[in-house]
Amino acid sequence: MTKTLDALLLWTPRVTGIGVALFMGLFALDAFDGRPILDAIPGFVFHLAPSFLVLAAVAMAWRFPLAGAAAFVGLALTYAVRVHWRLDWIAVIGGPLVVVAALFAVSWRYRAAI
Repeated sequence: MTKTLDALLLWTPRVTGIGVALFMGLFALDAFDGRPILDAIPGFVFHLAPSFLVLAAVAMAWRFPLAGAAAFVGLALTYAVRVHWRLDWIAVIGGPLVVVAALFAVSWRYRAAI
């Protein structure tokens, strides 16, 4: 294939995974709800845990794309169970996780075919 397709299939899942982690990190900002900053920092770090999990999955997928795809599907399923299958919440959080999983699976399949 072309170098452009190679680069696209290599970098799209990685950048998208980091983007999903940043998006999820935005939800941690609710820890700053009018309290003094020093009092809100522990809650902020606690609310960043899902973003850290996503970043860990991206780091694993960087070397092992198929394992990363499985990790992202696992994160999406875990989230779905934790929110009691609320479709609106799953669409916002679980949907992007499944998309990243599919991108890593396509990247792995493409690399395996070369």
